[in-house]
Amino acid sequence: MAKIIVIFSTKGGVGKTLIAANLAASLAKEGKRVCAVDLDTQVVGDMAHVLGVNPQNCMADLMSYLKKQPQATKKQDFVAKSKFNDLDFLAGVLKPQQSGYLYPEKLPEVFSFLDKDYDYIVVDAGKSFSDIFLAALNQANLILLIVTPDALSIYQTKWALDTLQFLHFPLSMVKLLLNRSESLSSISWQEIRVHLPVDILVKIPSEGKLVNQAVNQGLPVVIDSPRSKIAASFAELTNALISNKTIFVERRNLDQIKLKETVMEKSGQFWEAQGLNEAILEPDAGEDKDEILILKRRIHTRLLESMNIKKLDLKVFSDHKKGEELKNKAETVVSNLLVEEAGSFIPSQDVRKKLIKEILDEALGLGPLEDLIADPDVTDIMVNNKDEVYVERFGKIELTSKKFISNDQVRTIIERIIAPIGRRIDESVPMVDARLADGSRVNAIISPLSLTGPTLTIRKFRKERYKTADLLNFGALTSPMADFIKACVLCRKNLIVSGGTGSGKTTVLNALSEYIPEGERIITLEDAAELKLNQRHWIRLESRPPNIEGKGALTIRDLFRNTLRMRPDRIIVGECRGTESLDMLQAMNTGHDGSMTTIHANSTGDVLSRLDSMILMSGIELPARAIREMVSSAVDVIVHTARLSDGSRKVLGIAEVAGMKDEMHINLNDIFIFKQVGVDSQGKVLGYFTATGYKPTFLDEIRVRGVVISDKIFEPTKP
Repeated sequence: MAKIIVIFSTKGGVGKTLIAANLAASLAKEGKRVCAVDLDTQVVGDMAHVLGVNPQNCMADLMSYLKKQPQATKKQDFVAKSKFNDLDFLAGVLKPQQSGYLYPEKLPEVFSFLDKDYDYIVVDAGKSFSDIFLAALNQANLILLIVTPDALSIYQTKWALDTLQFLHFPLSMVKLLLNRSESLSSISWQEIRVHLPVDILVKIPSEGKLVNQAVNQGLPVVIDSPRSKIAASFAELTNALISNKTIFVERRNLDQIKLKETVMEKSGQFWEAQGLNEAILEPDAGEDKDEILILKRRIHTRLLESMNIKKLDLKVFSDHKKGEELKNKAETVVSNLLVEEAGSFIPSQDVRKKLIKEILDEALGLGPLEDLIADPDVTDIMVNNKDEVYVERFGKIELTSKKFISNDQVRTIIERIIAPIGRRIDESVPMVDARLADGSRVNAIISPLSLTGPTLTIRKFRKERYKTADLLNFGALTSPMADFIKACVLCRKNLIVSGGTGSGKTTVLNALSEYIPEGERIITLEDAAELKLNQRHWIRLESRPPNIEGKGALTIRDLFRNTLRMRPDRIIVGECRGTESLDMLQAMNTGHDGSMTTIHANSTGDVLSRLDSMILMSGIELPARAIREMVSSAVDVIVHTARLSDGSRKVLGIAEVAGMKDEMHINLNDIFIFKQVGVDSQGKVLGYFTATGYKPTFLDEIRVRGVVISDKIFEPTKP
């Protein structure tokens, strides 16, 4: 019995017919008996031309003969022989008018008629869910769905897969063929695989010149250019089909009427996902051939003009009520414009809704960043220019498929973020820090400083508050380390959390704060409010950048001096990065024990050097010895964090600052460390936490204060 392979795509222009013809030819090259069947009744004759055959009869004729005299029907009267051994061709129709003579209920008889003479039947099934298409699917042993690396093809393919599942076709019998996989500025196959829940069987490269040459000669490219990359990809596909018998499933034989009713229920009509009208493709579109991007650009431009959005007061975007009214009005406008521009060429309601949302996000929101900001797994968003948007997920940086309409649109988004808080960005002030309404930190830099285009970096504000128990579950530290840190906080030791950018310093500082007793008055100072404390008696202070005129700035140092007059029990500085470091040390030395802060540093030892540098930046001329004595008497414990190569964040070390070693050197002793021993085959860091054996000098003080802590936690761990 022949294996029936149905090839289709709901979007036109993806190379479906070319792939079907070349797959048939490639199977024949391997000595398999193959019949290529053209069931694309909308584009008649293309498959025959690619295979270089001239059929005289077709399937519509065959069905008529099978009905009248099945025993006398001969295969050679209807199947055209190709130039290649063991490859035959059966046209569905020879002209569009014959489509009405293709009877879906007779298709099983046709395949039964062909079964005995072939190993494989390769069907070009067209791109619409017609009756004959459903009948072909019903007979398939394998469905190959063609997708190209562009947004519209992915949208339509996702819709097609959803419909196939709705028709009760298991996804196990569906595979993807990624055509034009090496197209410039295309979406990566990894991202396509994330969006589409089926395997990519083969990636077919772009070799337009060779393909055109073969088509012009009426030859499959696997015959005309057998050593090409594209021929190699078909050889890979052929080998997969021949060698892996489990890839094929039994034929479905579902009730044809029920299938039709199910499609009607699913889509409301027989739809044809043909992509966008050719009229949408502007002649001056340059190298940007992404149809959906062009459509969005056209509608976006018309929306801006019709609602005069560019002249709106930017404060409307920070007013929730006015913003909702504007969005509702704009949604109606965009819906009407989409009908005008694309008409019925986008049949899926889901696709329409997504397009409308994306256009509204561009015009009134943060454009393609809206979805990324809403994604809880994304911690950082990095916009290099209109075409490059990176994110960090689970500690790993990855390029997304998100794109802005233009660099001007990136500038507009930046201005939309900073304008409501009285900031500006232009050639005279080309760099700015700000934050979103949810607390996310924002940095933007434009020309002439940024040569690659407007650059935007967003550190997202995490809504969840991690506790020490969460850090233990993540493997960021161990129970003995957590017990020791808790004892330090309860005994009012001054702590510094150090680490690089994105290493988890603020997360650890939040976790430390959970041990502060409820009765204490806490004041936090931050440039961008990120700390999340549970204590009721908590005052939050945030620095203020200069206004548009360059005036009115209030730094952390200004806030710190005022904080000392507010009767704090503990002072927590979100990050010491400048002259406020001296004030922090002085506060730690003058009765504000139990204070905490974070510092950018590469190790626990590097913290001491960083403090030296920052104090000297304050303009106070102190000898190096005096600075180090101040540091050694103010700081008790340093907790060092890091983001490892596999993206995981860990506490790599906890060290005690134990006074001066000599006149110029501070005595720094590691209490707990993380030892990395290697990396496994998946790139995961291998290692273990261990105590060093050193016991802190204030251990007796901890016990005198009534905090129970065992000596065993300081015993080294065996790997």
